Amino acid sequence: MRLLVVGASGFLGGEVCRQAVTAGERVVGTYHAGAVAVPGVAARWLDVTDRSAVRALLAEVRPDAVIATPYRYDDWSVTADGAAHVAYAAAEVGARLVHLSSDALHAGRPTPYRDDEPPTPVFPYGAAKAAAETAVRAIDPAAVLVRTSLIVGEGSKQIQLCLDALAGRATLFTDELRCPVDVRDLAAAVLELTRSEVAGPLNVAGPEAVSRAEMGLLVAARLGLDPAGLKTGTSVGAGLHRPTEVRLDSSRAAELLRTRLRGISELLAG
Repeated sequence: MRLLVVGASGFLGGEVCRQAVTAGERVVGTYHAGAVAVPGVAARWLDVTDRSAVRALLAEVRPDAVIATPYRYDDWSVTADGAAHVAYAAAEVGARLVHLSSDALHAGRPTPYRDDEPPTPVFPYGAAKAAAETAVRAIDPAAVLVRTSLIVGEGSKQIQLCLDALAGRATLFTDELRCPVDVRDLAAAVLELTRSEVAGPLNVAGPEAVSRAEMGLLVAARLGLDPAGLKTGTSVGAGLHRPTEVRLDSSRAAELLRTRLRGISELLAG
């Protein structure tokens, strides 16, 4: 299979590339900032906000499947418009599309969100991810939209944030609950989905919901660090208007996929 990974220089994109190359796939990976550092990947620079450039690249590569991971937290044109451009170009060449979405498009509540629940964004990034999903579904109803949560693993921003909070350089909120997922599990699930016929939204996250503060304590225990210095607070107290409790029900993904999605306690145990 010829695979195109849009956003291959990112944390998840890089892991997808590594696993795909190991599996013997022919992989083309795009980057915008940074570089693609995975041996065996044909790297191509791409600005996803340039619709003509996206169409030209896909017409040249002619991938069997496209995994679209690019986003920029504070840039609508990358997160929303870029997703639409990739979806349109993938449909033009008949490629299977796996679009990476986020739990950020939900407002937050005490009960878990099912796969098919409509977005309820409460802040700009969540709105951009919701708009991206709407565009992708309109352009290619056969595409799968992977709604995921905090991506953890060696070198992840989430683990570094925990380390910074343990050193008093950052604050972890006690009222922000998520379902962290290991980057290796998520990459394997995404690659598995390229060969499936699953369509529409699919929650692919860890089975365990924890607050960011609780995750900081798990990181401290894993690394033998003193948790006494962990700096915590609440997002409400910090004046932030963003989702608090967002639990994704990934039971359908657990039934559909061979890949096992591990919880954060298992990932950080021992």
